[in-house]
Amino acid sequence: MSGSQHWDDVDTYFSSRLSPDDDALEAALRESEAAGLPPIGVTAPQGKFLQLLAQIQGARSILEIGTLGGYSTIWLARALPADGRLVSLEYNAKHAEVATRNIARAGLDRVAEVRVGPALESLPKLADENPAPFDLVFIDADKANNPHYVEWALRLTRAGSLIVVDNVVRGGRVVDAASAEPDVVGTRAAIELIATHPRLSGTAIQTVGSKGYDGFALARVLA
Repeated sequence: MSGSQHWDDVDTYFSSRLSPDDDALEAALRESEAAGLPPIGVTAPQGKFLQLLAQIQGARSILEIGTLGGYSTIWLARALPADGRLVSLEYNAKHAEVATRNIARAGLDRVAEVRVGPALESLPKLADENPAPFDLVFIDADKANNPHYVEWALRLTRAGSLIVVDNVVRGGRVVDAASAEPDVVGTRAAIELIATHPRLSGTAIQTVGSKGYDGFALARVLA
């Protein structure tokens, strides 16, 4: 059996025992596929991991950069208390429309909202609203802008907040310092920012699973 088949099988086993999709999550996946959204969202184990991080954090407010069909949004929003708040930023209007329906179907539209437009335009507007600091930020959008998203996350969080950056391995290409590919350049810049910023302490973890070889970075805001 190939390595990738093992990864798929193990993910299926873990999902079935530890993070099974329920009706709302299954509907979100089904509706996203029917609408032609790319199959690049988090897996069920990854969604449950994000939910657990938010619960461990005691998060009352979450910022998500990159909504897609709202699958990860549902996992995260379920970690919030009834008076919690999740703001998710999505560039693509079609994706946002699908996500909004999926979030409403899951009964989470009172705590989660999707804002449409380029995140680097939405983030200054969000900052102008002077929101309470976000307890957790999940970054899963265009990788070229990852360092900018981390910088904005720092502006919108507090000491003790968590920042998660998804898809940082880039199939192993992240080690290529000579790469001019925007996703690699942006990801490397985000890693360097986490490594050198005096307000951040972080790490990165390589993963395998049904989405292949990948990984994520996790950083804690120190001050």
